[in-house]
Amino acid sequence: MIKTDILIIGAGPTGLFTVFEAGLLKLKTHLIDALPQPGGQCSEIYPKKPIYDIPGFPEILAGDLVDNLMEQIKPFNPGFTLGERAETIEKLEDDTFLVTTNKGTQHNAPVVAIAGGLGSFEPRKPPIPNIVDFEDKGVAYIIRDPEVYRDKRVVIAGGGDSALDWTIFLADVASEVTLVHRRNEFRGALDSVERVAELTKLGKVKLITEAEVKELKGDDHVTAVGIKHKTEGDIQVDTDYFIPLFGLSPKLGPIGDWGLEIEKNAIKVDNSYDYQTNIPGIYAIGDVNTYRGKLKLILSGFHEAAIMCQSAYQRIFPDKKYVMKYTTVGGVEGFDGTKKEAKKEVVKAIN
Repeated sequence: MIKTDILIIGAGPTGLFTVFEAGLLKLKTHLIDALPQPGGQCSEIYPKKPIYDIPGFPEILAGDLVDNLMEQIKPFNPGFTLGERAETIEKLEDDTFLVTTNKGTQHNAPVVAIAGGLGSFEPRKPPIPNIVDFEDKGVAYIIRDPEVYRDKRVVIAGGGDSALDWTIFLADVASEVTLVHRRNEFRGALDSVERVAELTKLGKVKLITEAEVKELKGDDHVTAVGIKHKTEGDIQVDTDYFIPLFGLSPKLGPIGDWGLEIEKNAIKVDNSYDYQTNIPGIYAIGDVNTYRGKLKLILSGFHEAAIMCQSAYQRIFPDKKYVMKYTTVGGVEGFDGTKKEAKKEVVKAIN
């Protein structure tokens, strides 16, 4: 059995930053994630997607953000159970929790922090009769490695941010990019729409609107898509890959059966204090939780993690009083010694 102070369910950005905040409090952490690597959606779905709202980084790729977080938590040596899903939870007589994964791995901790993002995801598949036959044979619902499409012909379907962003990115990777959308208007960010329009004028993207992909052609691999156009009728586009990006359907999975208060597929928490759920000792932070005024932003998850760890410390050590210290003064044990020297200089200056 794996024992720790805070058991974190979800190794996305919020879960990883929780390790850092807990480490400052000398609390041990262990993370469980169904994915085979840390990073959550940032690693699995869009590692090459730029993020613009991380303080101090005008722009950072999602994958690079994960790399930075992993470097930041290295001094605290967290444990990981990856490729396994948290399946059941049990409250023990000593007021701690026993969490068992789908592979039978048991974890014990006095505090559980659910940082599972939006939960597990299933792609929304277009109603194309033979699409399942071509999965992993030219059909992909998630772009993990853009280099797969280097110098290849790609057809993307969709009208949201993901479809627009990947159209823009692959325009410089693939030999030919076609974007198919059933409307003339897009749901994505205006600057992305304008960029796609610019790439279309430059001949780097072929844009087909008021149309839908209705058929896939090929034997052991996709060779073409059949498109139904509103005014032009049937169109065939030869391609090596078809990528329908219609979003993902989030599901809480087994966590939804843990007796937690759920509202619209999210876990209700007390945001007036510490983001605790209706079960004392179980917290929910990041996109997985909900409360009045909730913003589903990575930076919101970072804030919630910091507050949650303070509450967790008091739960684990009810007789101790922790005095908040700034890392700019105290440094972070485990990094180079310059921070310790900086601490001495600050103390000297104060005296």
